[in-house]
Amino acid sequence: MSKITSEDLSNVIEIPNPNSLEGEDEEEEVFDGSESDAAADETPAVRGDDFMHTDDFRRLFVGFVMVDTLVAMRWLDRKWHKVVEKKLIGLENEPCGEIIVHGGNDVSYQVAWYDYERKERMKQVMKVVFLLNITKVGCYACFWAVNLVDVDIPEGITIIGEWCFYSCSDLKDIKFPKSLTSISNYSFRQCSSLEKVELLHTSVRYLGEQAFGDCTSLREIKVPDSLQKCNDFNGGVFMGCSKLVPSDVDVSDSKAVVAYLRSIQ
Repeated sequence: MSKITSEDLSNVIEIPNPNSLEGEDEEEEVFDGSESDAAADETPAVRGDDFMHTDDFRRLFVGFVMVDTLVAMRWLDRKWHKVVEKKLIGLENEPCGEIIVHGGNDVSYQVAWYDYERKERMKQVMKVVFLLNITKVGCYACFWAVNLVDVDIPEGITIIGEWCFYSCSDLKDIKFPKSLTSISNYSFRQCSSLEKVELLHTSVRYLGEQAFGDCTSLREIKVPDSLQKCNDFNGGVFMGCSKLVPSDVDVSDSKAVVAYLRSIQ
């Protein structure tokens, strides 16, 4: 057996110890981890007091305030309507200078025509107040309000009920909403002081029988393109409105009247 000399040892390639390599990796991993931990420790923790000054807290606070406000407004709105409608139903016989139109404001035929106490009260009406969130002015609601001079019907109203403003003989100025689609039978009959009606901006599709019957001062009415039907029964929409059209136009023929009105608009 030959002997290994020192020269041979110097030519031997050194093979690294696997255990030592694992140890180095572990140390390196530990070092990396400890560096991130140290960085994390350096990040200041958000205390409770500090959170109140952050944008997240402000957004959260504003959100809660808005939600609470909306809930409160809706509750008050419903509560107010219930209180007012209860008062209207329970104290209808009280004399007053105004009438409040609400969701259940239809008046029966018998009450409108034969309740003479109500007729006397209606003579005192000088103003019409409309509650929110209603879509119809009830039948006979302002029946016989002979001293009512003007009325402003709000947006959201789509229908004016039958006989609603019948015999409002002092009524001169009516503001109609864009949302209006129908004026029912006899709605403005015998409004003898009414001289002008502006419907051009509305969505009216239907005019009922004698809707403007016997409005003897009516000289001008502008109708929209949306108008599709006029009820010609019993004298038509404009029966008795002799100042509205020339003598050669049959005032009882609603289609002829509308055609003439459109020709001069």
